[in-house]
Amino acid sequence: MSASPACLACGSTRRERVLDLGSTPLANANVRPADAARAEARYPLELLFCLDCALVQLSELVPPEILFSDYCYMTGASSTMVAHFGAFAAAATKRFALGPKDLVVEVASNDGTLLAAFLANGTRVLGVEPAANLCQVAEQKGVESVARFFGTEVARELRAERGPASMVCANNVLAHVPDLPGVLAGMRILTEPAGVVSIEFPWLYWLVEHLEYDTVYHEHLSYFSIVALEKAFARAGLAIFDIEELPVHGGSLRVLARAGKEHGPRVAEIVARERALGLHRAEGFHAFAKRVAANRTALRALLSGLKQGGKRIAAYGAPAKGNTLLNYCAISTDLVEYTVDRNPLKVGCLTPGAHLPIRPVSVLAEDRPDFALILPWNLAPEIVAQERLYRERGGRFLVPIPEPKAL
Repeated sequence: MSASPACLACGSTRRERVLDLGSTPLANANVRPADAARAEARYPLELLFCLDCALVQLSELVPPEILFSDYCYMTGASSTMVAHFGAFAAAATKRFALGPKDLVVEVASNDGTLLAAFLANGTRVLGVEPAANLCQVAEQKGVESVARFFGTEVARELRAERGPASMVCANNVLAHVPDLPGVLAGMRILTEPAGVVSIEFPWLYWLVEHLEYDTVYHEHLSYFSIVALEKAFARAGLAIFDIEELPVHGGSLRVLARAGKEHGPRVAEIVARERALGLHRAEGFHAFAKRVAANRTALRALLSGLKQGGKRIAAYGAPAKGNTLLNYCAISTDLVEYTVDRNPLKVGCLTPGAHLPIRPVSVLAEDRPDFALILPWNLAPEIVAQERLYRERGGRFLVPIPEPKAL
C-alpha cells in the first residue's frame, strides 16, 4: 500500500478529501473457509478531489500486481454484459467499416467476451490482460491474449509487431490504472493517425446522482467525469469526437476519440451537465457524503427490522461493489446468512470482511429465505427474471441503492 502523493491525471498535490468509507479488505479478495480465522489486510478507502483538474481518486493505492495477477471477475458470467458487448461489437464493426484486415485490441480483455464478438464479426483481435488465468479462458474462446499491463512501452511493441490498430477498446478498466497518462498515450500510439479509441467507464455523474458509493473500492483508483477526462485526453494527444450514455453498471459513458487536438461539441454538452451537479468543485461532494451515511443507517434499519420480525435474509451475488457495501455498512452473518453467485471461482469461498458464505445460485430456490438482498443491484432486472422459481416459492428481493427497499 502506498499513499498517492499526487493526482493520477495531472500530478497536482492540491487535493481535498470528499468521502471516507473507512478501512476495508480488498473487494475481490474472497476468503477460503480454511483461512477464515486469519486476519485480513485492510486498507483506507477514501476519495480525494483534485483542486486543479477535478479528478476524483483514492487517497492510497494498492499495487496492481496484488489486485490483478489472479482475478476472479469474469465478464461472461453476466448475460447483460455479454449482450452489451455483443451489441457494441456489431455496431462498431458497421460504423467504422471494420473487416478482416483490421485489428481490434482490447486493454484488460478479461475472459475475451468482447473480442470474441469482434472475432465473430470478422476482424482480427488481440487481448492485453494482466491476469494470466483470464488469458487462458480467453484463449479457449479463440481470442489471442498476452498477459501484460498496457502502457506506452507495450503499445510501441505491439505496433512494431502487428502494425497500427483500427480500434483499441478499454472497457471498465481506465479506473484501475495508476498510470493514466501512460495508458491514454499508449492507446494513441497504437491507433494513430486514424484508428479509434473506445473507452467505457462508470460515470461519476450517476455515482453521485444515484448514490452509487458501493462502486468505490481499491481496484477503482479513479472516478471519472468529462470535466476531468477532457483535460487528460488532451494531454495524451487524443481528441474526443463522440460520447454515448449507457445504462450498464448503474450508468456509464462510452467515449470515442482519435489522435488529434480539438474535442467535438458533445464534450461541452456533458461538461455543462456535470457542472450543474457540482462535479467541478470539491464542495459539490459534501452533500453526497451525508447521503452516503444516511443510506447506511437506512439499510441497517431495514435488515434489522426484518430480522427482528423473524424473517430470514440471504443475498444474491458476490460482486466487488457488494463487498464495499457490506463492510461499510457492517453487515455480516448476523443479518445476512449467506450469498449466492454464478461465478464458479467464487462459490465455496467467503466474502472478504463480512465472511458471508458464497453458495451456488440453486441454493436460493432450494433454501427459500424470505428475502434476498441483490448486491449487484445494477443487474436487478436480469436477476429477478432468472430467479422465477425463488419468487414463485415466496421469496422477495431487496435492493440497497439508491435507497434500501423491497422490490
